[in-house]
Amino acid sequence: MRSRRASRAATLAAVLGALLALPACGSASDQGRSGASGGPATASARRAVGLKKIGSFDAPVYVTGAPGFPKLLFVVEQQGRIAVLKGSRRAGTFLDIRGLVSYGGERGLLSVAFPPDYARSKRFYVYYTDAEGSIRIDEFRRRTATRAAAGSRREVIRIPHPVNANHNGGQLQFLGNLLYFGTGDGGSGGDPPNNAQNKDVLLGKLLRIDPRAAGGRPYTVPASNPFVGKPGRDEIYSYGLRNPFRFSFDTAHAQPRIAIGDVGQNRFEELDYTTVGRAAGANFGWDALEGFSKYSDENSGTPDPGGTVKPIFAYPHSRDGSCSIIGGYVVRDPRLPSLRGRYVYADLCEGQLRSLAPHLKRASGDRRLGLQVQSPSSFGEDQDHRLYVASLEGPVFRLVPR
Repeated sequence: MRSRRASRAATLAAVLGALLALPACGSASDQGRSGASGGPATASARRAVGLKKIGSFDAPVYVTGAPGFPKLLFVVEQQGRIAVLKGSRRAGTFLDIRGLVSYGGERGLLSVAFPPDYARSKRFYVYYTDAEGSIRIDEFRRRTATRAAAGSRREVIRIPHPVNANHNGGQLQFLGNLLYFGTGDGGSGGDPPNNAQNKDVLLGKLLRIDPRAAGGRPYTVPASNPFVGKPGRDEIYSYGLRNPFRFSFDTAHAQPRIAIGDVGQNRFEELDYTTVGRAAGANFGWDALEGFSKYSDENSGTPDPGGTVKPIFAYPHSRDGSCSIIGGYVVRDPRLPSLRGRYVYADLCEGQLRSLAPHLKRASGDRRLGLQVQSPSSFGEDQDHRLYVASLEGPVFRLVPR
């Protein structure tokens, strides 16, 4: 019999899967157009990589390391806590803000990010939904290496998310000193208010700010952001996203690249992959497009605006009962040579870990790794580029050579 916590996590996974996407059957022709192979893992791939459980947590939704602290690993629990591990040992609770967090379904404490100067500045940032359902990013400071200073909270930005509880986005990532974060389109289905295409609202976007307080302002906007001095909110870096729940950077190129797992609606899940430079001002197409196809239903009449950045990969909901892409990372762990340079991802309902070769125009070689994780919620990296995957059921695993 499963524990009460495991049962609660399983229920949450079912709810989250229903909210993140509305599953529907696709045809064989859909699968061919999406570029999904769906083939079995090769024998060499099965031999090369395994999973090592590093601990069990309460609905973990993100895993990351912190600059300057290579032996520490931080695990975000959706109810509002961040656990910290030192080596293979759990070192306690780093942060507890359950009193601030609205939790359930897609809401909760969804990620944490540490800036490059964290060892000196002690600043870090969390992304969560508050009691009103708004998206919040707050700054905190650490008191010790394994404990945050509870009274150090400073609000950076609050984005109203009225009416619907779903499509909250949830990812924070630093690239240099600038903080990128992805917001959902405001929920429901089909983006009825057309938020994702509306450059006057911050929903359905990839945003970029300098989160440090300056000049009496809680944050500043880089002058190089694409809509500074033009129509549209200055904070917007890219738009036309449905629910970019997880994205990551690959800095192993002369021009850093971004990989966005954008959760689909009725038919397709998609992976957007481009250079960070090309993403500036890019329109990723929602709600005119879903995957490579025109999107339309009773809630949407958005015409194709043209000039959109197409995904490099999409797969249909008919693939093994899939429902919601869980975006991952391009593997840079030298201990996993069979995956080096490949993008590892999963699907919340399917549970198979998969990898593909990312290219700027189209992905290739999508395949299973032969590894199954029930209700995967997120991937993460530590300071040594080791790759982790979290399950809403409680376990967090590290991908290891077999």
